[in-house]
Amino acid sequence: MGLQLHGVSKRVGQEVHLKDIDLEFESGSRYVILGRTLAGKTSLLRIMAGLDRPSTGRVLADGQDVTGVSVRKRSVAMVYQQFINYPSQTIYENIASPLKIHGLDKSEIDNRVRNTARMLHIDGMLGRLPAELSGGQQQRTAIARALVKNVDLLLLDEPLVNLDYKLREELRDELQKIFIQRDSVVVYTTTEPTEALMLGGHVIVMHEGKVLQVGPTAEVYQNPATTQVAEVFSDPPINFMHGDIHQGQVNIGESLSFKAPPAMNDLPPGSYTFGIRSSQLNLTCPSDKCASIAGEIGLSEINGSETFIHFTYGKDSLVVQENGIHSVKVGNRVKAYINPGSFYVFNGAGKLMTSPDNA
Repeated sequence: MGLQLHGVSKRVGQEVHLKDIDLEFESGSRYVILGRTLAGKTSLLRIMAGLDRPSTGRVLADGQDVTGVSVRKRSVAMVYQQFINYPSQTIYENIASPLKIHGLDKSEIDNRVRNTARMLHIDGMLGRLPAELSGGQQQRTAIARALVKNVDLLLLDEPLVNLDYKLREELRDELQKIFIQRDSVVVYTTTEPTEALMLGGHVIVMHEGKVLQVGPTAEVYQNPATTQVAEVFSDPPINFMHGDIHQGQVNIGESLSFKAPPAMNDLPPGSYTFGIRSSQLNLTCPSDKCASIAGEIGLSEINGSETFIHFTYGKDSLVVQENGIHSVKVGNRVKAYINPGSFYVFNGAGKLMTSPDNA
């Protein structure tokens, strides 16, 4: 099934939840909608599912207008952030419930339930009640109930957000394999750039109800069309600094100056915004092409096996993402090293002019 959205907008009172969205989804493909909280991701899914009607615009399935068609008459399933299961029914009955509604015979229901439960590693729990399962197992049950229907459109609204890190990693890997095997359109929402990259496929970057950029996930990550896309698709946040290019020389902030690398050679002289991902700032020089900046440390965060060091460079607040655990003192000076070829360059309107040599 192909799905198209043409000029879809959604207003609630004076608030605009979605604005002028045009998208196309192909069968057998997976799409990740990436955006911060209140970007409009859930509103978009609900319109795609038929749970809500857009204020303007149309939803087409295989060329047929289904804008006003109820979700009950559509081949669609949706998984929510909060796992929703029937507490008085067994896991088997929960998974089987949509098939019973559609009147499938008992042998077909049994076959589908057991195969789907096996895929999600809950086949040994079919006789239990939801309250007897862990949170991760309950979410697997909710996902199984969506998968068992073999629908044309499968929508997952941040389905792993309430699980702990280990469970998320495990279930994300399993879902990737399941998605690849399906012929349906799969749409998955997340606030996390890392999760979008792990899931692959195509990404739809949203912000404040608008679609900013669409394309293959790795390509959009490597070539964000605007500073806004680069911000949404970076965790920790991408670092921005202001500077200029003049006579083949790049000057950024108070003291950073270097010969323009090959990717910047064709840019006209003028002022630009220079973006660099936190992972490309280092406490040691990784090559013989390093430039450096120094500033005062404002915050140091240890996150698992990485350390995020926040510091100021002139008027700019920057973050270094360094592998390993590093003990640094707030208020001390820090020097960060940069490969000049690692910068994104955006014009005054925030439009990408060139990506890093190594993007």
